[in-house]
Amino acid sequence: MKLVFLTNLVNHHQIYVADELYRILKGDYVYVAFEPLPDFLIRGGYPNIQRSYILNAYEDERNYAKAVQLTNEADVVIIGSAPEYLVHKRLSENKLTFHYSERWFKTKLGVSIFSPRFWYNLFLNHWRFNRKKSYMLCASAYTAYDVNMVHTYKNKCYKWGYFTAVADIDIDRLLSFKDNNAIQIMWCARFLKWKHPELALLLAKKLKTKSYNFIINMFGSGEELVQMRNLAKQLDVEDVVAFRGNLPNYLIQEEMRKHHIFLFTSDRNEGWGAVLNEAMANACSVVASDEIGSVPYLINNGVNGLIFKSLDIDSLTGKVELLINNPTLRDQIARKAYVTMRDIWSPRNAAESLMELINNLESGISFNHSGNGPCTIAEIIKG
Repeated sequence: MKLVFLTNLVNHHQIYVADELYRILKGDYVYVAFEPLPDFLIRGGYPNIQRSYILNAYEDERNYAKAVQLTNEADVVIIGSAPEYLVHKRLSENKLTFHYSERWFKTKLGVSIFSPRFWYNLFLNHWRFNRKKSYMLCASAYTAYDVNMVHTYKNKCYKWGYFTAVADIDIDRLLSFKDNNAIQIMWCARFLKWKHPELALLLAKKLKTKSYNFIINMFGSGEELVQMRNLAKQLDVEDVVAFRGNLPNYLIQEEMRKHHIFLFTSDRNEGWGAVLNEAMANACSVVASDEIGSVPYLINNGVNGLIFKSLDIDSLTGKVELLINNPTLRDQIARKAYVTMRDIWSPRNAAESLMELINNLESGISFNHSGNGPCTIAEIIKG
């Protein structure tokens, strides 16, 4: 079987499952990138990844032509952020093709539905292939709702996402080395409005007022950073909030292992949020917003993480206080978060589950496997 994956660029959120697919398919796998890694991502700590199976279609006309040929000839194609016309020919020939997408409507009204161009593109790239072997891999728990809302991929949506590395760690030893004298809380993202870094500062104010012994370390950079530094001063939380800047990804993961609690405060604009995978895989007890795409897939509320109501500082504070005041619960959640990533949402399990799904679809076998892992049926979740 020849499997080709089409996307805009190579990043560490996709490369590990790509490695597993290359291993399983014994070389019959090609990862096609259509854009180089942007400078701002490199500055933000993204590694420059190279693999023998990566084809950089943007480098020259020869590589682009090869990408087109591979797409037409492959047994299976997965297309993410890549030119849609590349899969039109194979879909018209009813060759197995997966779209791979975060949610389509990141604004509640779905402003794009008022555009004639949206409906034209919907017909051109999706509607006319509804009866073909065209399926959706949902890189958000809310993708299935969005695509069903515009009458496409009905009963053809499967859970997917981003799959980060999961290290083999001694979870009990790691938890025993965490400093319980002061609760270490971590926030890590670009400082953008829709990431809502202000929630971490408002949380710091509430916790300080209640005399908790804690520190909030905020990692990253971005357009809102100066404003957040000023807000920290206004709220008088500079003594309990540290702005730590950008670090390479491997150092960010080391920091996660030192922290007790990880805050994930984004709103619905966070399509997936691979930092959640990483925080859980590094034994953080995560408190995450309910509008983030990965949260309903990865977190079983109260079991391997806590979910707060998006933008609600009281909801966020209550969840964090629960973890601060209950160290046993905090450790239980951290353990189960790690096990979830190791056993279910790992790159290896994702790749093996995808191959099972492909084999069943190609064989005409009804594949209605329900569950919580990759390639299980994606439920319709409104959000």
